[in-house]
Amino acid sequence: MGKTAIILGATGLTGGLVLEQLVLDTRYSKIILFSRSSCNIKHDKIEEHLVDLMDLSSYKNLFIGDEVFCCIGTTKAKTPDEEKYLQIDYGIPVAAAQLCRQNNINTLVVISALGADKQSKVFYNRTKGRMEEAVLLEKIPNTYLLQPSLISGDRNEKRLGESVANVFMKLINPLMIGSLSKYKSIHPITIAKCMVILANSFHPSGRILSDEIKILATNK
Repeated sequence: MGKTAIILGATGLTGGLVLEQLVLDTRYSKIILFSRSSCNIKHDKIEEHLVDLMDLSSYKNLFIGDEVFCCIGTTKAKTPDEEKYLQIDYGIPVAAAQLCRQNNINTLVVISALGADKQSKVFYNRTKGRMEEAVLLEKIPNTYLLQPSLISGDRNEKRLGESVANVFMKLINPLMIGSLSKYKSIHPITIAKCMVILANSFHPSGRILSDEIKILATNK
């Protein structure tokens, strides 16, 4: 039998690419999805549960696997209410980490964001920083917190601010070298590849900055 992976957020841009990677990966025989809506992909490996992700702890008996890939995230434009934003970007990854500890799942890979800092004056960065701290407190043996910069790529929903930012980043990416390279925009397939690589490596636990995400995704 191969490994069992759990994906949170498989209907999103990066989560969907992680799912595609795992479906093709012979190391995995089962992929459990926890989502609010169906990914509409049928495959013998996939076991899909449509649940309230903000009540993830209620599904402890289904949360059984070898690895968890948490690809959950929202935006201020999509979720202007700060309390609901916290429930998504903080609450879901932390609940996943708690379930990993309770169910002895030793590998957790979470998408955070570049600039995550619990002391930040920016609500988005502060939320991500608090989430990272809470996830690390669960002491899952193999915990990877990916901090990508602006994620490029086509989404199902249109985000005007991100579209403008992506055009701008394409223009200035070549100018970002050395210590600035971590601020270059990053494609979601790069993030997805890195997540799967980390879950199958002996890379030290901790935070993975955007430029390191690119290196890991292309060198292994």
